[in-house]
Amino acid sequence: MTAMIEVRGVVYDYPSARALHGVSFDVQAGAVLALVGPNGAGKSTLMRCIAALDVPTEGTIAVAGLDVETDPRGVHAAIGYLPDFFGLYDELSVRKALTYAARSRGVSVADTPAAVEAAAARVQLTDRLEARAGELSRGLKQRLAIAQTIVHRPRVLLLDEPAAGLDPEARRSLSDLILSLSREGMTIVVSSHILAELEDYSTQMLMIRDGAVAGGGVLAAGAGHRDGSRVEVVFAETPDDLGDRLVALGVTVERLEGDAATLVLADGEDDSALLAQLIGAGLKVRAFQASRKTLEDAYLAEVAR
Repeated sequence: MTAMIEVRGVVYDYPSARALHGVSFDVQAGAVLALVGPNGAGKSTLMRCIAALDVPTEGTIAVAGLDVETDPRGVHAAIGYLPDFFGLYDELSVRKALTYAARSRGVSVADTPAAVEAAAARVQLTDRLEARAGELSRGLKQRLAIAQTIVHRPRVLLLDEPAAGLDPEARRSLSDLILSLSREGMTIVVSSHILAELEDYSTQMLMIRDGAVAGGGVLAAGAGHRDGSRVEVVFAETPDDLGDRLVALGVTVERLEGDAATLVLADGEDDSALLAQLIGAGLKVRAFQASRKTLEDAYLAEVAR
């Protein structure tokens, strides 16, 4: 797959401290990368460098094949960036705010009205196009800010703590929007220190701790990811000696709680063969599925390394 974002040896120094220490990673085209780590880890600094708003002290960054230092305007045209603390022009209507955003991002005069309507529809603001931005609720302001970042249909979307302050319904709408944009091929990086906010839509994770990449670099985790080495099984009419019977079958049991178990597949073993083995041994299986590896699972596993 093609790397849409390439970060190589990035160092960033503030006057009083070093924020990034030789960060390197790739983000593949179409991925939704969760950029996670504690507050102060350097996530926002890294996002600003990728967005060609801050110039790294050392190292290089390319977005859609464009160097952020030598072609920042080209990068700006290729991305949409929503910072943690965003501002809106309160006196502008939603339509005028999106029109300004479209024109400032290079959308032609002729194409702007359609681009504005499409962006408003994506974030469910069609019925608020004539409302003033300052009159919107916190959640609707967040929708407008996101619409401004996607009105020019960027190839890459950078969202820094996008769910901060949103109620559960607004967070669900945000998740649905990110999933929709991802299905259309947009490459998305979402920064947060709250893993639950990222679980529904992230396909990869990168941990940043103390300004450096932690663990094994970019990991597959989150939405749609299954751990192919483990299966979750729920038994019916569970025998008292279930654990002993599983061991007698040569099955590796990672977890056994009541009628539920996590079983580890042997190298090269097919999960259908394991299912047939369990049923053949007279065990009644009520549910059988590949184990889902959550962002929290991946995060804690890397922290423990």
